[in-house]
Amino acid sequence: MAAAAKNQPADEAVRNDIGDLMAELASRPKGTKPQRKLTGPERAAVLMLSLGEQYGGKIFSLLDDDELREISIVMSSLGTVEAEQVETLLLEFVGRLSASGALLGNYDATERLLAQFLPKDRIASIMDEIRGPAGRNMWEKLANVQEEVLANYLKNEYPQTVAVVLSKLRPEHAARVLAILPEDMSLDCVNRMLKMEAVQKEVIERVEQTLRTEFMSNISQTRRRDAHEVMAEIFNNFDRQTETRFLTALEDDNRDAAERIKALMFTFDDLIKLDAASAQTLMRSIDKDKLAVALKGAGENVREFFFANMSSRAAKMLVDDMQAMGAVRLRDVDEAQTLLVNIAKDLAAKGEILIAKNRGGDDELVY
Repeated sequence: MAAAAKNQPADEAVRNDIGDLMAELASRPKGTKPQRKLTGPERAAVLMLSLGEQYGGKIFSLLDDDELREISIVMSSLGTVEAEQVETLLLEFVGRLSASGALLGNYDATERLLAQFLPKDRIASIMDEIRGPAGRNMWEKLANVQEEVLANYLKNEYPQTVAVVLSKLRPEHAARVLAILPEDMSLDCVNRMLKMEAVQKEVIERVEQTLRTEFMSNISQTRRRDAHEVMAEIFNNFDRQTETRFLTALEDDNRDAAERIKALMFTFDDLIKLDAASAQTLMRSIDKDKLAVALKGAGENVREFFFANMSSRAAKMLVDDMQAMGAVRLRDVDEAQTLLVNIAKDLAAKGEILIAKNRGGDDELVY
């Protein structure tokens, strides 16, 4: 059958394979288990999972991003569909069956299927939106949800449920959520957590399912990056002259937007907010010649910050290198400083350093 399929159009090969599998499954004894009612998108998801990696690619390639996102969300939460229902459904689609057993639609199956036909960046975007905030399980996901968002959801839940959720969070995250909850509710939750014994597995699973269906799904479908954040990242990658030109023009046209972008930008000068350990980790990760060029065009306070986080001997050698290189082109300084900032962001994303940027008097972590 495989050899014949090579000489036939893909759709004809699919129909032939479906026919063979249909004949096999049609001979099996039928059960009496009632079939669940599937929505239109769920029926489409069953079809795509049935076609699998070999034949689904052509269909996936014809879908736009919105269609891909919708069917991916449905596939990831489809669960088990009994073989008999798969047979009935595919008879409606093509008149013949294309599955040999029950289907399980979940995150991993969806991601593996998409990986056969789509670029990695598109897959990552789709799966991130399905999964919501980063994390492999529910509690890892919650750890990446802003405390204001989580507290706003939890304040409408039963205190016992809130106590269970808080007990599963990291202490520092739970503390920030408790501080935002209404005072009477937060005190009730504290008392319940103090008296809480081992929570039954069934209770944890029920709470996880509620969070997944009522909270995370809403976040994943409504979460959009703020346009000013995106633009701040773009401005961070401009050279100094281009950045100044755009900001000056934007200030004349839309001063509020310009101020928001400047507040969100992470620049070379912000590196002085690194703690000592993070600064030393950063300096170990960059070529000393690049560091010398970057500091050549830096302000005195930035230079002193880096020198203070080196040994006296290393600082003297760096100063000597900077003096020895003479005049340096502004473009080279910009490139070296941008490199240093990007390395710092990469290290922060890996959890190796912490970057703190003051906004309105509060220290906020920037990754």
